[in-house]
Amino acid sequence: MDLRSDALQILKETSRTFYIPISILPSGLQEAVASAYLCMRAIDEIEDHPELDNRTKAELLRTISLTLQAGVDGFAVDAFSVGFNGYENILEEVTVRVREWSLLAPETIAPRIWDATAAMADRMAYWAEINWKIDTEADLDRYTFGVAGAVGLLLSDLWTWHDGTQTNRTQAIGFGRGLQAVNILRNHNEDMGRGVNFFPQGWSAANLHEYANRNLALADAYTKSLSAGPALDFCQIPLTLARGTLDALANGKEKLSRNEVIALIQQFVSINIKAS
Repeated sequence: MDLRSDALQILKETSRTFYIPISILPSGLQEAVASAYLCMRAIDEIEDHPELDNRTKAELLRTISLTLQAGVDGFAVDAFSVGFNGYENILEEVTVRVREWSLLAPETIAPRIWDATAAMADRMAYWAEINWKIDTEADLDRYTFGVAGAVGLLLSDLWTWHDGTQTNRTQAIGFGRGLQAVNILRNHNEDMGRGVNFFPQGWSAANLHEYANRNLALADAYTKSLSAGPALDFCQIPLTLARGTLDALANGKEKLSRNEVIALIQQFVSINIKAS
């Protein structure tokens, strides 16, 4: 199996939200977005790992960041594995294979993905060291920017690289922040169970709903500004799922059912198929 096909298979196993929008992207852009997603998923799995203490998480994340910063036209075969320092057996496959994902994108854009992933890994290391202590809305903004708003900026760069598409970068940050805020709401009880609370002091679920809606309004504006094409095809699906999840949570459900997710995605996939 070639790396692109292998990456799509791993993507299918790790994300019900992003597999389909990435799988319908055109060649070149597909590899770039898949590379970005899998590199960031690789470090996300370290941040959320149930068996690693926070200090170890920070060390692993900073090692990956430094390795990415040392990239020239690629990475030595053992560039990342040396840094895993004996943790290979407990790290997820998507993490252990981060070198492959970093090499998946076309060379004309790959360094931008390395840069974004390195910066995110550094930020995740900081949050791990302070046990994701969020006291104020400004803290929440910092966290949601570091792990998601910056992804919106990267996506904007990928659209521009692919076909010259121009976007509003403030709205791009809102796109990422909004999706992350919905994730925080959906995973709140699970996060609390591991001793992490992303809600600022004094905030209720209603406050986080308002925060999510405010950022999703920016995400709506971002998506509506896109002309018909790959960027729009990609952005519509996670945004629709985020909106659906937020509505489900407001109605007392834990998350969207699998059938609801499929139904929401299908409307965009069928549109895409008809247009192609």
